Amino acid sequence: MPGKDFDDYMKRFEQLAAKYVPPKKDWTPVDEAVYGPKDIYRVPEKKAKELQFKAIKYQFKRQYENNQIYHNFCKEHKVTVDDIKTYDDLEKIPLVPDQFFKDYPVGKEFAFWLGSVFTGELPKVTIKGKNPSFDDVINAFNNAGLYISYSSGTSGRHTFISRDKRTWDIVEYSLGKAAISMAYPIWEYDMYGYLLMPNPFKTNVFAGKGIMVFYDLVKDVRAAINREVNTEVIQLTMGAGGGLKAAIAKAAIARMYKKVVNNIISWLEMNEREKNKIVFVGAPWLLYAVMTKLQEDGRTFDFADRGGVITGGGWKIQEDRRVPVAEFRKMVKDTLGINEEYCLDVYAMVESNGIMAHCQEGHYLHIPHSYYHPLVLDEDFKPKGYGEYGQFAFLDSSTYSYPGFIISGDRVRILEHCPVCDRPGPVLEPEVTRVRGAEMRGCAEEVRRMLSTDLGR
Repeated sequence: MPGKDFDDYMKRFEQLAAKYVPPKKDWTPVDEAVYGPKDIYRVPEKKAKELQFKAIKYQFKRQYENNQIYHNFCKEHKVTVDDIKTYDDLEKIPLVPDQFFKDYPVGKEFAFWLGSVFTGELPKVTIKGKNPSFDDVINAFNNAGLYISYSSGTSGRHTFISRDKRTWDIVEYSLGKAAISMAYPIWEYDMYGYLLMPNPFKTNVFAGKGIMVFYDLVKDVRAAINREVNTEVIQLTMGAGGGLKAAIAKAAIARMYKKVVNNIISWLEMNEREKNKIVFVGAPWLLYAVMTKLQEDGRTFDFADRGGVITGGGWKIQEDRRVPVAEFRKMVKDTLGINEEYCLDVYAMVESNGIMAHCQEGHYLHIPHSYYHPLVLDEDFKPKGYGEYGQFAFLDSSTYSYPGFIISGDRVRILEHCPVCDRPGPVLEPEVTRVRGAEMRGCAEEVRRMLSTDLGR
């Protein structure tokens, strides 16, 4: 078990992340479950279940009473708040398919759709123009104080999620706490960071926007893509549409891709000269491209005990190749000198605030079980037991602004405990894939395709 040094380490995190934490007098059972534990992955199992049950029951009641669409959905399934009396009753809560968040109209009707799926009272949103684009609507909602973010699959059809500030603060805090607690003791504020994603302040792509907290926790951060990335750019470069406009966009981005790889290598050279401590955060395929270039040039770096890597999905390196996570870690060690225990992956998705992170000991994905209830479903969408493969679903109590009780398109296996480390609570096996028939999607897939090397061929 970590001792006083870990306590001081996490105290520093709490100081830097304080702006994401509401005043304690305003805490609900959800906030108790999210912000209360010192180490979100070391909550004793009995205590975690108590916190989780109270948080999910509280949030289910909120969603049932304040979201008309979800209320009607529950009525169709003949489930009410009164049916959730014990921990075992949590599996009665109706689950929303993730496709629901892709089923939206265009133009001003898109704005009405965003408003209808939002839980609670919407702020005043002003949308200009008679035929606004997706980005026009998103920016109008965000200007009103919300945080609209999206991901997309290979079809180019986006998944849109509306978060209020409270819900957004939780995802930022949770991401930061997950990465830093698992990376102990390598993290410190005076590191130099490289974000292998778009600048979070210039995009609404969740894979970029969701990493704002990185800039609070590391003093000097550079972003690989430091330009606006909007829905039009994503659609053009992921294959939606065509013609001259798409060709120009793809050619420009292909040039940017080559420049990004060279910029990262120059950054590594500078930090090695200055003996700085570094951390990469974001898409593994981009770091993979950098390491491939270094290997082709016969070059290596030595950031042993001075470097860390926190990846976030995107293991499809090329259209026909998915790199194994263990192979990637070895490549990081051989090329950059970064110890494998400090090369960790985070499993997250745009629909959820639940951040699952690798442990250093065995690289299993640990679940924040004080506020997040994982499920594996069979083909009839019935819960299966531990140790069986199935479709991943979850009850996320931390989503105030939408019902976070969702069936994903991912295929996983949940174990009751980590086979390697002593942390309590369930884990996912390291390799998460898509269920048959589900399009490829993830935190970084849309950006990988956007910057894919074959764009320049």
